[in-house]
Amino acid sequence: MMEFIDTHAHLYDDAFSDDILQVIQRMEEAGVVHCILPGIDISAYDAMILLSDSRPDLFSPCIGLHPTSVGEDWERELAFVKEHASERRFAAIGEIGIDKYWSTEYLGQQMRIFAEQLELAAELDLPVIIHLRNSTEEIFKVFSEVRGIPLKGVFHAFSGSYETYQRILRHGDFKIGIGGVSTYKNAGLAVTLEKVSIDDIVLETDSPWLTPVPFRGKRNESSYLIHIAANIAAIQGIPMETVATITTNNARKLFSL
Repeated sequence: MMEFIDTHAHLYDDAFSDDILQVIQRMEEAGVVHCILPGIDISAYDAMILLSDSRPDLFSPCIGLHPTSVGEDWERELAFVKEHASERRFAAIGEIGIDKYWSTEYLGQQMRIFAEQLELAAELDLPVIIHLRNSTEEIFKVFSEVRGIPLKGVFHAFSGSYETYQRILRHGDFKIGIGGVSTYKNAGLAVTLEKVSIDDIVLETDSPWLTPVPFRGKRNESSYLIHIAANIAAIQGIPMETVATITTNNARKLFSL
């Protein structure tokens, strides 16, 4: 049976509170052997740890301050990340980054917090999970500000151009996370994926959001990862088994699984 790793799923979200055991069962039946749980902020931390500790064979937690959680209490939130980051084994510092889609009110703080969390990841020799939304130039500006520190990780929910993908690779040991958006015809991501090396791809669902075709409009879950893999295989003209093997190995190496 093919094995897959979902490198980004919020299965601790309230959307799964009624049927998480069934979600896990479907996930395992689909061949998803591990799942990375990204951190968001203090409010989501306990639920994430509870789920990851219930099945440490299946889940790896991360810690980080999501850019859309940056608000007036950002100093407390960032201090929490720094205080807890070395208390246990986390798979990554993330989900971190810059988001100008929802608000630019705290853009300066977002950039500062992103830089400090990149530095924290380098200190702990951990990869980062990067959230980029309407903020490509700001992300690269922060990269230039922290130039010299080793960077590795994944650009979550990548939907950019081939040129942006190439630019990313010049800044560190990065993969791009491909999820449900790749199955949307109007997203235009297929044009990029035709050129991207499978060696630079990891799979993700971003459950409960960004549900792939043919389930778009419904709650997303990790068992749907196989539809994302099948779509990548079709775009690149390679066997689905190749997608499974290479992306799973990529994820294991990146997150030290």
